[in-house]
Amino acid sequence: VLERVGAAPELALWVMAETPKGVFNIRDIATADPRIEVIMMGTSDLATELRARHTADRAPFLYALSRCVMAAREAGIDIIDGVHLDLEDQQGLESVCEQGRDLGFDGKSLIHPKQIATANKVFAPSAEQLDHATRLIEAWQRAASEGVAVLVLDGVLVENLHVEEAQRILALGRLIEQFQS
Repeated sequence: VLERVGAAPELALWVMAETPKGVFNIRDIATADPRIEVIMMGTSDLATELRARHTADRAPFLYALSRCVMAAREAGIDIIDGVHLDLEDQQGLESVCEQGRDLGFDGKSLIHPKQIATANKVFAPSAEQLDHATRLIEAWQRAASEGVAVLVLDGVLVENLHVEEAQRILALGRLIEQFQS
């Protein structure tokens, strides 16, 4: 529709997954247009559509959350977890941010400024993660220059996929540093 009316051909698009139909069709939605950059979970609307309750463990949403993360990764785009409605429950917010991060989400949708610090703390790479990523990449580069085919760092086998993740972590750290300065 945007192309037909000549509106903003360079405009990045975010799509919401907030209904059962949307969740079931998220693979097609995520790849429907090359301008789609982000899937945003609409967990409040999804709860209504599913007739599900918001629980601390978010069990009613785990299938939908995981399915949408898989679609985002397949499409090579980012995905943002849905909101945490209880503004007084900072511990619950931290818990669902950790769960979202562990499920593969790139960030959390927030509804109040007092939620920002918690989400940033959970989703930003820690100093330890940044240090490990740096050491991993340096060890990988050293091994490659010495013709070593197998690398073990801190007792763990390192492969290309670990190097790619380390590079992503460092890039995220640099991006956050730019916004903080």
